[in-house]
Parts: sequence; structure tokens; C-alpha cells
Amino acid sequence: MQYRRARKKFDDEPENHERWLISYADFITLLFAFFVVMYAISAVNIGKYKVFSDALGNAFGGQGSATPVNTQVQNLPIPNPGLKRRTELLRKEKEQMTKLAQDLLSTMAPLVKEGKVRVTQNSRGVSVEINASVLFDPGEAKLMPESVEALRAVAALLKEDSHDVQVEGHTDNQPIANPRYPSNWELSSVRASSVVRLFIDAGVAPARLTAVGYSSNQPVADNDTPQGRARNRRVAVTILSGIPDPSTEVPTTPAP
Repeated sequence: MQYRRARKKFDDEPENHERWLISYADFITLLFAFFVVMYAISAVNIGKYKVFSDALGNAFGGQGSATPVNTQVQNLPIPNPGLKRRTELLRKEKEQMTKLAQDLLSTMAPLVKEGKVRVTQNSRGVSVEINASVLFDPGEAKLMPESVEALRAVAALLKEDSHDVQVEGHTDNQPIANPRYPSNWELSSVRASSVVRLFIDAGVAPARLTAVGYSSNQPVADNDTPQGRARNRRVAVTILSGIPDPSTEVPTTPAP
């Protein structure tokens, strides 16, 4: 009778529908342990590798690993060697451009102090911005005699360099119309060409030089004030970086 009561009590207990959670938890624990082991063996630990290598060598009667650990590590493949090489080239290029910028700043120091020349450096290269009043008479594109010496000093540095050079002419927004220069486009272009011709005469390779006229389309100050217009009338000599930014080809078929 007592057995029947115990059996009845056991039969009356409700069935546990969550017993599968125990198996699921065990599975998750094993899966976690698996990934931990995979991560551990994927990381190269030089200290553990040496201990393991020496133990194998001793087990087979040798004196540790037959091949030094450093040699083993050196033989490992370098991840993304192209990226590493480009990083090193960028570092060297930046150092070279920084030195060039410092030399130009030193060469043009008197005009820099007067605020008539600015030397800047960015990812595009090094730019020497010269106020037009230093180089030309108003409305003219012929270099003034007193400007030639400063430009020849710049050319002397560029002659020893190998980077391409872009000379840009800029004007203010005041219209110009005369038989020689019908608009600011012609004036800015001829002014840039005048500087390029001087650089060529000073020994800079012509193949490295480009003359560009921007008219008044790239102002750096407000054209509503005389000071701003004077700031916008300028010639910029840009020494272009030898390492261009990486380009991506545009697909010929548009994405759906």
C-alpha cells in the first residue's frame, strides 16, 4: 500500500517541459569552449612556441629546437605587404615634403613676415601662395623686376626636387576688359604662365610644370572689401605629392 501511494504521488507530478534547456546550456558551453580553444591556437605566442619547440627537441634527443624561434617568426607571412609598403612610402613622402616646406618658408621668410607669402602643407602637397602685388602691376601679367629674385630662389629649390609643380593664377571678382586681357580668365592664365616661364629659364624641367588660370572662382577671402580682394589676387605654386590618393574605378553598370 505504501508503494502504491509513492507511485501515485510520482505519477501525479506535472511533467517538466523545460528539461531541454539543460541540454541546450551544455551545448552552448561546449560551443563557447570550442571557440576559445580556436582563438588560443590561432594567436602566435612566441614564449609558448619556444617552450613547445624546446620540449619536442629534447624529447627526440636534440638540444631544443633545431631552428631558432626568431627564424620561424621571420618566415611567417607578412599580413598585407602592399599596405605596409604604401604606409612606408607615405611616411617618407611626408618627411620629404615637410623638409621642402621648411626650406621654402626659410627662403621666403622676409615676405612671409610681411604677410605677402604663405606656405602651407596638406595631403595634396606643399603650396606657396604669393600675393599678386609682389609679382605684377595692377591688371598686368609681366613680372616686376623686383619679384624675379624671389621667384628664382623658389626655382632653385624646385630644380633640386623631382615633384610635379602646378602654378595657379587667381584674381578678384572685379571685371577687366582691355585689348590684351578680355577677362580675368586670360589675366589669371597669363600670370601663371609668366611664373612657369621664369621657372623654366631657371632650370626647372618643363615636363614637371603646369600653368592653370582660375580667374576669380577660388577666392580665399571676401571680395566685398578691398583687403579681401587684395588677398584673392595671388599666384599659388603647388608642389604636388608624388603619391596620389588611391582611386576606385566606377562600375560601368549602375547598381540595381
